Formats: sequence, C-alpha cells, structure tokens
Amino acid sequence: MNILLIGSGGREHALAWKLAQSPSCTKLFAAPGNPGIAQEAELIDLNAGDHAAVVGFCSAHNVELVVIGPEAPLVAGLGNDLRAAGIAVFGPDKTPAQLEGSKGFTKDLCARADIPTGGYVRTATLADATAALDNFTAPFVLKADGLAAGKGVVIAPTREEAEAALADMFGGQFGEAGAEVVIEEFLDGEEASFFALTDGKTVLPFGTAQDHKRVGEGDTGPNTGGMGAYSPAPVLTEELQACVMRDIVQPTVDTLREEGTPYSGVLYAGLMLTAGGPKLIEYNARFGDPECQVLMMRLEEDLAALMLACAGGTLGEWSEAKFSDQTALTVVMAAKGYPGTPEKGGVIDLGSAEADGAKVFHAGTRLDGDQLVANGGRVLNVTAMGGSATGAKDAAYQAVDAISFESGFCRRDIGWREVERET
Repeated sequence: MNILLIGSGGREHALAWKLAQSPSCTKLFAAPGNPGIAQEAELIDLNAGDHAAVVGFCSAHNVELVVIGPEAPLVAGLGNDLRAAGIAVFGPDKTPAQLEGSKGFTKDLCARADIPTGGYVRTATLADATAALDNFTAPFVLKADGLAAGKGVVIAPTREEAEAALADMFGGQFGEAGAEVVIEEFLDGEEASFFALTDGKTVLPFGTAQDHKRVGEGDTGPNTGGMGAYSPAPVLTEELQACVMRDIVQPTVDTLREEGTPYSGVLYAGLMLTAGGPKLIEYNARFGDPECQVLMMRLEEDLAALMLACAGGTLGEWSEAKFSDQTALTVVMAAKGYPGTPEKGGVIDLGSAEADGAKVFHAGTRLDGDQLVANGGRVLNVTAMGGSATGAKDAAYQAVDAISFESGFCRRDIGWREVERET
C-alpha cells in the first residue's frame, strides 16, 4: 500500500525508517520530511494544516494509510477530515487527541474513570491559580493546559517561585497553551513510559522506555522535549505493566469509546512509579520523541501492517507485538542554546557514526548545498543497541564521538539509572 507520513522530526525519521522496511509498504511519501527521511521516502511539499490539500494528495496518489507523527495535526483534527474522505489514519481524531491537547481534559477523564493520578485543580485566571496553591504543598507542579512542545511544565520548589511561574504562564510565556493552567499534586517516585496500540477497543502493549527531560547531566536544568531515552525500562516489570494496562490504559480506551469518541492509534502513558503503585502523569496522543527511536530499533514486526490494523479496527487479530530482547539507547545531539534559542547553521559531518550498526535519526537538520547543517534545537538522535543498557550506552556514545558537530552538545549520562542498577 501507499503510505503518507506527516512530520519532520526524529520521531518521523524513525517511523519512516521502519515503515520503509515493511513488506506491506509499496510507496512511502513524507511531508515535509527532512534530509534523513529523504533516504527512506519521497518528500512532498505539503502543509499538514491544509487538510483539503492533504486529502487531495492522498486521492491523487492512491494513499491508503496516513501516519500522523506530531501532536499538533492530531489536535487540529486532521484525522477527522481524512477519515471523512475514506482514508485510513494512524492517529486519533480531534476529541480523543485532547488527551494530549488539554491537561485538564485528561485529568477530568481520570476522575470519571477512577484512573490513578495526582490530585489537581484546573484554573483559568491568575487569581484563581494563586488561590489554588493553598490546596497543595511544595514542590508545586504547574502545567500549561495546551500544547507547549513538551516545555509547558514547571516544578516550583517554593510558594514564591510558584506564584512567579504562574504570573509568567498567564502572562503569555507559553502563548495560548497557558490560557489555562492545571496545578497538580507532586508525585514522588521514578518516571517511566508505557506505550500501547489500540483500534478503539483492543489494546496491545507496545513497549516501555525511560527518557531524560532535563537538559543537564544528573537530570538538572530546564525541561526539554527530551535529551535521550532507552528501551525497555526494566523498572516497569511485567507485574507493573499488567497493572498499568488494567488500571490506566484499558479504562481510558473503554471510557472514550463508551462516550462516543473512540481512540485509535498509539497511546503513550507517562507514569510515576509511586510507593502506592503506578500513577498517570500525562498522556501523549502520538509516539514519544525520542522514545519512538528506541522502540523502532527494537521492533520486530511489520509496522505498516500494525498501523493499518489500528486504523481498520482489526488489531484483535494480533496476539502481541514482538520486540528484540536487546536494549536500545538514543542520545540527543542538540544545538547550543537549546532549550532556549538554538544556534542554527552548524555544520555536521556524520563520519563513521553508523559503521557498527548504530543509526543516526535526523531531528532538526537541513541541507545547505551538499552540506548537512543544524536547523533546530534537537538536531540528531544517535541510537544503538546492546545486550544491556550499559552496552547500548557505550555503543551510542561511540557513534556520538564519531560525529563532527562543533556547535552541538549532548548529555553524557543517558540511561544512568539502569546503568547504575546493572553495576
């Protein structure tokens, strides 16, 4: 079948790389793509915000499946318009995509379905938010309600810092995303990510991972979209995964279906493993970035066929999704200045980075003539496999060290929790 992939980041490069290997994929298009994706797919100059143009392209090129990588087109309802035109889509419609598009939407659903999560208050004004702090103790967790590119979360150690952060949020720090703010109970424990595929009824576990959100080593500094990840996350034991499916993911899918807004696609649950069991921190309505990169490295299935089963309501025909027993680890190479204003235009030479089986996924790159240069905050995802987290880490950093990127930087401690547990 012909497939159109929407997106241009590292997540989409990983998806393109895996889709191109699928026996069921005849032709792969990508819009807008990037230089790495161009190695796997035909790049199309198509604006995902112009839904009519996307539908028209699919009709003209016999596209049978559209894979929507980023969250913004999902929240904007691209899935609805494609489905209305009779085109299969991997990704949820607009309303269920609010699991990511609105922190308050997710919290309210958790309350209705009795899904374990932290206590919360939704606020729409600075005065209400400031008063709501009385219901919580430090540290204070403040979240812009809407999409903020993974950067709309502030954990304030003191009341004074919380009030200042709220003033910034309602003052426009995150644009429209901060028009409402959700204040949450701080959950103590270790974070982990759980992924599942669903066609709206059947739910199929699809791997675990841990990522590193802070820009600095030792998990310090401001939050980012993610500086690296590894999969699987052994801290999510089989027992805990069964608990997550039973108490969090399945009730979410069931509730949305029962309310007339079935969820189809991948459901990414960000979890806190507390002393009282796993609790939901947040949902994403698409694959994580860079978690997708490590999942795709380990996946041993026809990805296109799995996605079509989600889109067509036939996921129940799959008993499991098979993954390699090895560990995959990815290191984000970012441009100096990230997560603030990144330095663009830095020259990149990948050298022999992929010589020993590693894979470099392009996240924020462009071609300047024949020269590869940085064109974003997170620029490359250097990914490798190993028999353990330690082995995967060593292989990934060996590949990192083979790359010339003078205006770039990376953390050198990705996977540190699991590496420590292995020693």
